[in-house]
Amino acid sequence: MDIKKLMVANPIIDKMTECREIFWINPKAGAEASLPFGMSDIEDAEKRLARFAPYIASAFPETAKSGGIIESNLVEIEKMKPFLEHYCGKFDGRLFLKCDSHLPISGSIKARGGIYEVLKLAETIATEKGLLSPDDDYSKLNSDKFRELFSRYSVAVGSTGNLGLSIGIISAKLGFNVTVHMSADARQWKKDLLRSKGATVIEYPDDYQKAVAEGRKEAASDPMCHFVDDEGSQDLFLGYSVAAKRLIPQLKNADITVDKDHPLFVYIPCGVGGAPGGVAFGLKEILGDNVHVLFAEPTHAPCMTLGLITGLHDGIAVRDIGLDGITDADGLAVGRPSRLVGTIMDTLLDGCYTIDDTRLYKFLAQLADREKIYIEPSACASFTGPSLIASSEDYIKVHDLKDKMADSTHILWATGGSMVPDEEMKLYYERGK
Repeated sequence: MDIKKLMVANPIIDKMTECREIFWINPKAGAEASLPFGMSDIEDAEKRLARFAPYIASAFPETAKSGGIIESNLVEIEKMKPFLEHYCGKFDGRLFLKCDSHLPISGSIKARGGIYEVLKLAETIATEKGLLSPDDDYSKLNSDKFRELFSRYSVAVGSTGNLGLSIGIISAKLGFNVTVHMSADARQWKKDLLRSKGATVIEYPDDYQKAVAEGRKEAASDPMCHFVDDEGSQDLFLGYSVAAKRLIPQLKNADITVDKDHPLFVYIPCGVGGAPGGVAFGLKEILGDNVHVLFAEPTHAPCMTLGLITGLHDGIAVRDIGLDGITDADGLAVGRPSRLVGTIMDTLLDGCYTIDDTRLYKFLAQLADREKIYIEPSACASFTGPSLIASSEDYIKVHDLKDKMADSTHILWATGGSMVPDEEMKLYYERGK
């Protein structure tokens, strides 16, 4: 790989090597592409989650009010907007926070795809054994009979933290033997919480890629072990995509119109890419070009941005351009992106931008003060997005948005935080102040 040649072809990479913040517009956005999934796949995943709702309500009483549907609120954050405009630059339109930071069970966006993949696994096993059919009341899965069945199987995953939480919690609850391989940057409290839920946690002094590789190796040596592949799982991806379908009635309830004259902008923090990729795919499938989706990454670990700019996807890692991949945004501390997601985002994603770690804490503290909402540092990575769009004459021109921004809506996708221990959140807050 000739890095110098890549830099000549893509001068923006030079700024990335210096850990400077960048904003990149995807020149391929909107181009014709053959995608591996469609609307029917999203609907299939949605139906499966609906079948499991009685089980979720039974096994996790905190979801009883929602009937076992794992969903988060869309909240307008009017008090946060003046601060973002003062600190980052003016932008028109309404500002919302999608609170996946407060999803039940595991408190992050990973509660969507991670839990979905394990539920699908459980359904497959129980159906093959003749113990379950789609017409059954799935609450019967919350019984010793099924826990004994699932205890004959194992689940493994490699994670920086939040995916491990979702996989570990739901797998252990169902009765699976679950092992979470965690990288050095994973927070201690996440490891402790997983162990308290019955998961086995194996720690590595290396990065995310090492944890995934070890999880994959464990599963390959055991025919009874299912590996949740954060780098290439279709089930994870489709589980996340259901979020887009669920967002539509929330937009309607908030009196948000989305059409060519009322653009919607969605900004999502990105690590390996599975969660934001699934959400982006779902949104584009439903709303088309009327929704603009952008990914936010730390300056030290912009793996998806690098993969998309070069077109190499998982064929290039941030260390190849001299970056260390180390960031306080632990959920985004990934050096190499998902090939599955990168190739799908190649023509779907509208752009990417990066953010310096030091800004995350300021956003965290201001959101807490102004809106009384507490999220983790990595969930704040998206907050500069609206101002970047507004100040980009190129983006406005390319997408013919000049006279439409006053009627726009911006959604910052908060990816995690509600399970952070109070003492840890206090440290984040004080740093932000």
